[in-house]
Amino acid sequence: MTAHTAEDLRSLLVPGAALLLPGVSNALAARVVADLGFSAAYVTGAGIANTFLGIPDNGLVTATELVEHVAAIRDVFPGPLVVDMDTGFGNALNTMRSVRALERAGANALQIEDQVFPKRCGHFSGKQVIPATEMVAKIKAAVDARWEDDLLIIARTDAIATDGFEPALARAAAYREAGADVTFVEAPTSLEEIAEIPRRLPWPQLLNIVIGGRTPELPNEKLKDLGFAGVIYANVALQSALLGMQAALGELRRKGAMGDATRLVVDFSERQRLMHKDEYDALERKYAAK
Repeated sequence: MTAHTAEDLRSLLVPGAALLLPGVSNALAARVVADLGFSAAYVTGAGIANTFLGIPDNGLVTATELVEHVAAIRDVFPGPLVVDMDTGFGNALNTMRSVRALERAGANALQIEDQVFPKRCGHFSGKQVIPATEMVAKIKAAVDARWEDDLLIIARTDAIATDGFEPALARAAAYREAGADVTFVEAPTSLEEIAEIPRRLPWPQLLNIVIGGRTPELPNEKLKDLGFAGVIYANVALQSALLGMQAALGELRRKGAMGDATRLVVDFSERQRLMHKDEYDALERKYAAK
């Protein structure tokens, strides 16, 4: 499955495709994304920090925890997985080990960023970046570490916030030269900056849309015209789930029962359909002791 989906992703993630990459932080979200027909998904580090640990995206998720999440998501999601591996969890050698572990777990693309470890959300204040030469070494290590050439290495720079737009573009170009298949200039703050990224960097580029974040949202057709290869919506699933939980649980807290507020939750049968319960029932019958 992994090799096939990696080939699929390479053909999908091309300039002008503006492939939608909804974020998934667990296998449940991956089930929903697959059921809705999305071609690929983005395993979000921020989402894992929020849902698994209940903490902000401050670089506290470990490599082992990420690998376990990727393996669980891979089991239920048939399409390509782009995985946010933060800073690679250390230096170039740590990056090599992380790449191999995540590739074994089922990643089809790995996103590495140039922040100082521990990192923080790309739309938080107070970010710092490592020297570009150190990031170049990490990218070279990641390229050398992958088992299959179809595993995409995505190099993200957070340097707009620290150094400015032009130095960020220069970093992205250096990362491409080091072997990155895709680059990702995080958190442009204007329509002009968004348009300049694919114009000045004519290879596959990602754009990250954070609802309430620093980057303005543009229609997908416009992003295709501008030449973006993929558009990450890392936490739409998470933010909508939070809104739903607040609405339903708020009703329960106020009234002591759900009553006619069951409209705020999916019904029992829909929940079981999404979990593919019929398939598991069939397996139980197949392997039942005679």
